[in-house]
Amino acid sequence: MIGQIANLGWTIGAFVLALSIIVTVHEYGHYIIGRLSGIKAEVFSLGFGPRLISRRDRHGTLWQVAAIPLGGYVRFLGDANAASAGSVPVDPARARQSLTGAPLWARFATVAAGPIFNFILSILVFAGMAIWQGMPTAEPQVGRLHPTPPGVVSGLQPGDGILAVQGQPVADWPALARVAADLPPAPAYDWTVRRAGAQITVPGPSPMPALITGVAPRSAAAAAGLKAGDVVLAVDGDAVARFDDLRDLVTRADGKPVLLRVWREGQGEADYTLVPRQQDLPTATGYEKRWMIGVTGGGTYFDPATRPTGPVEALGLGVGRTWDIIASSVSGLWAMASGQIGSCNLGGAISIAESTGQAAAAGGSDFIWWIAVLSAAIGFLNLLPVPVLDGGHLMFYVYEAVAGRRPSDRVLEVLSALGMALVLALMIFGLTNDLFCR
Repeated sequence: MIGQIANLGWTIGAFVLALSIIVTVHEYGHYIIGRLSGIKAEVFSLGFGPRLISRRDRHGTLWQVAAIPLGGYVRFLGDANAASAGSVPVDPARARQSLTGAPLWARFATVAAGPIFNFILSILVFAGMAIWQGMPTAEPQVGRLHPTPPGVVSGLQPGDGILAVQGQPVADWPALARVAADLPPAPAYDWTVRRAGAQITVPGPSPMPALITGVAPRSAAAAAGLKAGDVVLAVDGDAVARFDDLRDLVTRADGKPVLLRVWREGQGEADYTLVPRQQDLPTATGYEKRWMIGVTGGGTYFDPATRPTGPVEALGLGVGRTWDIIASSVSGLWAMASGQIGSCNLGGAISIAESTGQAAAAGGSDFIWWIAVLSAAIGFLNLLPVPVLDGGHLMFYVYEAVAGRRPSDRVLEVLSALGMALVLALMIFGLTNDLFCR
């Protein structure tokens, strides 16, 4: 019980920290663009409910931390509530400083700034990680060596340039992966490398062993306690030489429990029983269902040698990764709406909290990466054209720009109520999936 309570506390703490960072960035986007646009923010709140601490700045904004750390808001002059749905009378002399009295461009920019700041956070985090970690060199080269299970033969050394494996040329990293897929199982292979200006052949391990490089949150592997760096030696007694072999054996089990023999540095070998879970995976033509345990591979027993990443290239990578998250979110929602995949793919607060806790337990870089992923996803969700969300406000502003007038207060009230009902229904649906979809 003590261990379960500690794990629960860790999960809640990580979730609150991640959510607080994302919400603060989102709401600060609203605040700072609103202020620059001439709109006065009366309250900037991290959390809801009773106020714990507060301070009023020289611009007259009350900054506060509230008791319920599950979100936040900026309340502008004239807002009737934290969601900026509805308005209250404002002194005509100060109407320009209110959200409702400001020009259309100022209102649009202020509302759009929240999701945009979430995207900026994701881009900067991904770019920063690219700069910190560097990028693999174009030509395959051995970097830091990893510990290997007993019996693995390797004569590779850091700095070796990889020219061929078992006589098959290797021009780049994708070529190494293709060669690995074609190699028959063997205790060792001939690696042709360039070392100190000379071309030599040394014995080496499989280019793509059953090495776990990542564990998906809320997966069977995460529940069993598998970690990045673990090496799968056998599945149900069948030896595993390559990661593809692991994938094939799990698929062949067809949902039945599988027994994995796993080697872990410093702990030796141990057995883990996992129950594969069926998941919908995107393909070139749509989606397919596949039994999975929730691990990723494709790594080798060494890190690729890296080169420095410049700011421009890093920002490009950050933009690309953020766009991929947005695109996959759009694709996933459409696939659920059209019935291509099951509704259990929509998770709620529990699944997000569990995933956040597992990312934090995996290490600081994994946690920061997960915050960037969540920030992009939350930014996208806030842009959906649902009243009470930022996208709903923007939808009303687009109508105003086209029609030349604002929607009536009655229409806004009805649509806002419907939007709130939809958001609450989706939250309840997601929580139901968290509890019953496994």
